[in-house]
Amino acid sequence: MSTGVAEKTQKTIGGIRRKFSPWTDPTAVPLIRYENVTKRFGEFTAVDSLSLDIYEREFFALLGPSGCGKTTLMRMLAGFEEPTEGRITLAGEDLVGTPPYRRPVNMMFQSYALFPHMSVWDNIAFGLRQDRVEKGAVAARVEEMLKLVKLESFAKRKPHQLSGGQRQRVALARSLAKRPKVLLLDEPLGALDKKLREETQFELMDIQMELGMTFLIVTHDQEEAMTVADRIAVMNHGKLVQVAPPAEIYEQPNCRYVADFVGDVNILDARVESVDAGGLTLRAEAAPDMPMRISQGGEAKPGDSVSLAVRPEKLRVDLEPPADASLNCLSGTIWDIGYLGDLSIYHVELPNGVRVKAAKPNLTRMVERPITWDDKVYVSFTPDAGVVLTR
Repeated sequence: MSTGVAEKTQKTIGGIRRKFSPWTDPTAVPLIRYENVTKRFGEFTAVDSLSLDIYEREFFALLGPSGCGKTTLMRMLAGFEEPTEGRITLAGEDLVGTPPYRRPVNMMFQSYALFPHMSVWDNIAFGLRQDRVEKGAVAARVEEMLKLVKLESFAKRKPHQLSGGQRQRVALARSLAKRPKVLLLDEPLGALDKKLREETQFELMDIQMELGMTFLIVTHDQEEAMTVADRIAVMNHGKLVQVAPPAEIYEQPNCRYVADFVGDVNILDARVESVDAGGLTLRAEAAPDMPMRISQGGEAKPGDSVSLAVRPEKLRVDLEPPADASLNCLSGTIWDIGYLGDLSIYHVELPNGVRVKAAKPNLTRMVERPITWDDKVYVSFTPDAGVVLTR
């Protein structure tokens, strides 16, 4: 593919992705529907009365810590587990009681599970041959999949002759060869190093858009979910806590759990003093002498105990107090500094011992650090930078 054609394809895919939001259309019919699904293992409830809709062509992520129920939710869709209560439908058909091999879904595992004695070509062809697909059709489909994952020149190699990223692509091609309605991805990139994992995330997105398929990924990696997904379901103890697009999950978490789990965040305990049309005024326990003005108050009322969530990149650190009186400002001392290359993370200890983190981009090559350990500094942020959480 020429550079010009590749750029045009990327722009087309990006344009489609930006406009894709069937969950906002009340007339849209979900492809996958979990209806009051509960799954118990003995006395342990892995999934608790959960309802969820996933739409055709959506790249959907189940995100949460180990033991939150996300893998169980996926395994029930695949047919490896049956719901204790409720039902799961795919394209309007109830899946309960349908064996895994008769469901129009396929799963790609973290281990890849490639056959070591088979070539790349034969690994991809395996499922098609099991389904007794005609020989010519098998060859055509395998060649199509090899081209899709850019492994045409590796067809005769065995899995042990491939890198981790190449084996991951073979497993993906094998999963896609049978053209399932839904591809299930269970921690598919966990075995890759950080740089390769990031590259592969974008490749997955492009393949998903090119094929127009529905992808459902299970991951505990917040960055991975934020990168690939159209929507994310954050789970905890078998329940959905928030389901929304990545930007909304990050910028508008609906509770303290989501704010704390997704990305890095400062959370300050506070009490609401007053509420008006422009927002609210509160006092944080970390700075009781400094009233703070916040424009996003949710349903908070005067006297409520709330949490104020502010992302590190929203905070500014300076050696002098800000001239803008509209900014919220806290004073403290530099307790620690982390240099990450593109960013420096400043840990600021407030007078009462609470520590907050501020991220400052390194826009120029630094000969000397203008702010260093034990400096007295001022941490400021705009009224719209913080989110008030009532639960």
